[in-house]
Amino acid sequence: MPDDLLGGLQQLVMLAVLRLGTDAYGARIQQELEARAGRTVAISTVYVTLGRLERRGLVRSRLGSPTPIRGGKAKRCYALTAAGTLALRQSRSTLSRMWAGLREARG
Repeated sequence: MPDDLLGGLQQLVMLAVLRLGTDAYGARIQQELEARAGRTVAISTVYVTLGRLERRGLVRSRLGSPTPIRGGKAKRCYALTAAGTLALRQSRSTLSRMWAGLREARG
């Protein structure tokens, strides 16, 4: 797959990050994928996907403040970069063009 294309899971993870805003961390992203997309995804898969997106410059991460609830551990929070937002919009546009004029999915 060329570097400029997003896979289906990458798109879903990026959309979850966008929806969650400042609350976008691994477990919440996993919950969002299940709640909105009906996809059960292992937490390790979420983090692998986020890592790939970060290496491509489509998301960035930062460590939040440590919390007593997590035993003093900080959450790693994610946000889309400008390049990530553009890639997501281009992906949506490409899919819309592919669906245009089709009456229903054939299969």
